[in-house]
Amino acid sequence: MKVRFTPSGDRQFFQVIAYILADRPSAARRFHAQATKVLTRLERFPASGRRIPEFPGLPFREVIVRPYRFFYRVEKDTVWVVGVWHGAQLRGAPERP
Repeated sequence: MKVRFTPSGDRQFFQVIAYILADRPSAARRFHAQATKVLTRLERFPASGRRIPEFPGLPFREVIVRPYRFFYRVEKDTVWVVGVWHGAQLRGAPERP
């Protein structure tokens, strides 16, 4: 199983890193390392994330790297990260890859 980002998921992840980096470079490095660790775990345990409480009927799951939520969907042998939102954000449903 591989973890990959959709274009929107990739863009959102890098926006988060850039936002943190502008204020605290060391915090950005720690966040990136923690996110990488959590996402890498999905390669072995893709169902370990929880269903998204706001959208229980959709085939997406989430893992949390505080204060951000990483939304993903498993398709065949790939975990697609489709979005990264701050925990205080509430948007529409995540997009399909």
